[in-house]
Formats: sequence, C-alpha cells, structure tokens
Amino acid sequence: MSKRVRLGMLTPSSNTALEPITSAMVAELPGVSAHFSRFTVTEISLSEHALGQFDTTHIIQAARLLADARVDVIAWNGTSSGWLGFETDRRLCREIEAATGIRATTSVLALNEILDRTGVRKFGLVSPYLTEVQQKIVANYRENGIDCSCENHLGLKVNYQFSEVTEDTLRSQIHEVATQRPEAIVTFCTNLHAAHLASEVEQRHGVPLYDTISTVVWKSLKLAGYDTTRLAAWGRLFSEVL
Repeated sequence: MSKRVRLGMLTPSSNTALEPITSAMVAELPGVSAHFSRFTVTEISLSEHALGQFDTTHIIQAARLLADARVDVIAWNGTSSGWLGFETDRRLCREIEAATGIRATTSVLALNEILDRTGVRKFGLVSPYLTEVQQKIVANYRENGIDCSCENHLGLKVNYQFSEVTEDTLRSQIHEVATQRPEAIVTFCTNLHAAHLASEVEQRHGVPLYDTISTVVWKSLKLAGYDTTRLAAWGRLFSEVL
C-alpha cells in the first residue's frame, strides 16, 4: 500500500466553505486526506481588531495541533497576506516550519507561484471584501508588478457571510471582470463556494480561474509529491503540468 498523504489546513474559525470543498476535492484522491485546525477569524477589515486576528501566536498554536496528526504539509488556507503584504505569509511559513518541522504554504503564496509560472501579469480580482481591503490587495499586487485593477467586490466584512454569497452572484462578478480581458480570474477568499465553478468559467470566458482554496490544495499536493492532474475536473490549474 502506498504512503498516505495527510494535508493539514489552518482554517478561519467562521469559515464554512473551505472544509467541505477541500474534503470533496481530496475525496477523489486515493490515499489523501485533509485535516483542519481553527483559530479565531470573524471579521475582514482594516480595523485594529480585525488585523490582530492574524497574530502568528494564534496561528502557530493551531499549527502545533495539526502537527500532532503527523500531517505532511501545513497550509494557511486564507488570504490575509493579500492586504497585510506577502512577506507576512513568507514569515508565517518560516515560523510554522520552525515550530513543527513540517513544510508550510499558504493560499496566496501558492497563487503567486501559479501566476509567476504561467506568466500572468493581469488578473481579474473577485472578492466579497470591503473597498478598503480590496484596494490594499490591488496595491499590493501592483507593487509586485501585477495588475488586478479589473476587480469586483461585494463590500462585506463579516467572514461568516462570505459563505452565503450565491453562485449567481459569483458568476455575475466573474463576468464583470472577464469583460476587461484579464489573463486569468481569481476568486480571492477561502470562504466562497467558487472552486467548483472553474471549468464552467474557463469554458465560457477562455481564461483560467484560480480559486484560493484550489491554489492551496494544488501546492499542498505538490509539496507532498502527489500528482495534481488527478483533479483536472476542478479546473485548468490541475489539468496543466506546472
């Protein structure tokens, strides 16, 4: 019997989308399982309280619990470095690896690797976030040479509400950014039910859809040495050999 692969996912406490979506994805992969550890995240804004939720002390505590399950990878399944700066995720990964001895990644670092590997310099940004948060994400990518100014956001800040965004709303947001001819479209939030729309969106609009739940599953499987093309039904990200 081949070695089992265990993926450890650090999960915002109020997130109800990423666990069932991630579990549905790995259910198609023999020998792979996903395991989750939560820490408190209830609001996405630029308030002092909201930013303080991502203090690495809380995240490392959750990571240590995943390490008890002897997972092969620990991934931060969240997009906070989009507005906090990408270095926060790089630092977090270093801290997780130092605390647990387990390789680490994040949704955003995985997305950025995919954008780099595929040469994307302009993507359509879809999120449920507040304008001030969306503007931070756009500015952060601009500083790193990528244009995501073709964007659509919903003005929400309560994390729980993100999971209640309907497929029709997401399709409308995606269509809006697609009209501006980006090289890819990104659904930038791990509490959206968007990952399963990838193939539909790609067929309709002719560009890849990179969902931030999918990106971290992709990178986690890569780190574990697992063939990601087995998830080709979940979009071009998995069907292409990157």
